[in-house]
Amino acid sequence: MINSTSGPGLLFPKGGWENDETVEEAAVREAIEEAGVRGDLMDFIGFYHFKSKTHQDEFSPEGLCKAAMFALFVKEELNSWPEQSTRTRNWLTIPKALQSCRHEWMKDALENGFCKWLAQNK
Repeated sequence: MINSTSGPGLLFPKGGWENDETVEEAAVREAIEEAGVRGDLMDFIGFYHFKSKTHQDEFSPEGLCKAAMFALFVKEELNSWPEQSTRTRNWLTIPKALQSCRHEWMKDALENGFCKWLAQNK
């Protein structure tokens, strides 16, 4: 997980995707840029909806967003990454991660998405 730059609590790397990339490619890129980790996407966990104050505009005045969450098997921790001056990488147990999540939708993705996926794929 990574620190939030706008308040307390921790987050999973996330962000938008570019027109020339797939959502999977965007997930890999965000993991590198925000958390400084490389690895293999294992599986799609699910879509999660949330509201974003920074993405409110004429097309979505409520700031509604949809995140695609994936399980990532981390193979490498980078010593240097694009957002390392503003992001801190944290390795946590699942119970500690649930306590530390800044957003309820991320807790849901971890508890009801990833944990179920993990139980099925052990």
